[in-house]
Amino acid sequence: MKTERILSVLSLLMVSTSLFAQTKLSLRACIDYGLKNNGNVRIAQIKEGIAAQQSREALSSYLPQVNANGMLDDNLKLQSTVIPAGFLGSTEDRRITLGTKYSSNISAQADQVIFDQALLTGLKANKPNIANAALNAQKVKENIIYNVSNSYYQVFVTTQQIALLKDNLDKTQRILGTLQLQLENGVIKKVDYDRTKVSLNNIKSQLTLAESNLTLAQNQLKFQMGMPLSDQIELTDNPLNKPFQIYEPGRFDASVLSDYKIQKTNMVLQGIEKDRIKAGYLPKVSVYGRYGFQALGNNLGSSWGNWFGYGAVGLKLSIPIFDSFKRDAQWKQADLNLMTLNEQLKLNVQNYELQNNNATTQLQKARVNLSNDESNVSLAREVYEVTTLQYREGTIPLSDLLNAELSYKEAQSNYINSMLSYYQAQLGIEQSQGSLTAFYSELP
Repeated sequence: MKTERILSVLSLLMVSTSLFAQTKLSLRACIDYGLKNNGNVRIAQIKEGIAAQQSREALSSYLPQVNANGMLDDNLKLQSTVIPAGFLGSTEDRRITLGTKYSSNISAQADQVIFDQALLTGLKANKPNIANAALNAQKVKENIIYNVSNSYYQVFVTTQQIALLKDNLDKTQRILGTLQLQLENGVIKKVDYDRTKVSLNNIKSQLTLAESNLTLAQNQLKFQMGMPLSDQIELTDNPLNKPFQIYEPGRFDASVLSDYKIQKTNMVLQGIEKDRIKAGYLPKVSVYGRYGFQALGNNLGSSWGNWFGYGAVGLKLSIPIFDSFKRDAQWKQADLNLMTLNEQLKLNVQNYELQNNNATTQLQKARVNLSNDESNVSLAREVYEVTTLQYREGTIPLSDLLNAELSYKEAQSNYINSMLSYYQAQLGIEQSQGSLTAFYSELP
């Protein structure tokens, strides 16, 4: 009984350990996980498979087609014809019935296209269609890199804010303890104590909110990675603790963007569609071979005992003559669609340039703010340390100490937010210049 109790306790401990075990992940590891497990990656892979099957489907139209047919007719009323008088010595019109009650037919036919320019033109779409699916998969990969990185930075910034609030909470609690003694000894007024108490409660509320935001940020990161929300993770390479490096954006070139390449490929496909419709005006040539067996009789069972074979080979020629301008309307629609894609591409290139300019401006602004906030943190720390010393010596009132502490907290918070803004601006530049894959490959 005692042994069973020990085993049950050990099993509970093992379950608890597995529940709270954390997976340690760097930024690169998080992106790697996302590239393997994000649902959009699987969707992109499926679409690549669809493009490959569409290529096979298009090619099959120009390959031999073999079909078999079977038919059984029960002629409930046979067709009749009239032999006019005088034919074969007949003195009057004679009415005769043709055929048998039952007719069975089994045949197989093979068709092979010899020339169909529309099909040949359509085959040209196979390569760009597969390339388009690959480009969409690349776009999905870039989106995952961006979203995972952005969420990763957000988790660390929120973690840093929590650490800052906890430090401020500890300092405020110590000050409140000192004020409690001073209040009991009649050295200070109660309003000074209450003011600090309010500040302490505000910090507690901010800490609760920050801890809630951390949970939200972690869940968002897990979602972008395709990881179950119940899994516990620990992020390892804190970007806020690394030596800060100035990022210099490269030269903007819209042609390297995945979106630009996708649109250019769509234009190629639309051009092929336009040519395919035009090729429909040309003749089509194909050959066929057919072989079969036929059985006839007035009794179904006995008719199947006597089959007659037949066969034929032939050449089919189809020449479009007039379709009431249907194909002309289709060609003009395709031409207008191509013109639309061309104009849309021009607008999108302008939009890409705008996004890059905005991202560059944001990066420059974030760089200036980061430098200013870093200097402001150092200055606010010095002021807070001097003010704390003066307050302990009794040369300044409590309000000055609280103001200095508030300024120091604001400076620290502003610096953390500026750091996040800078990393987000850097990601924005990488995205606007199509270099997210290079950013990912350079991660340690």
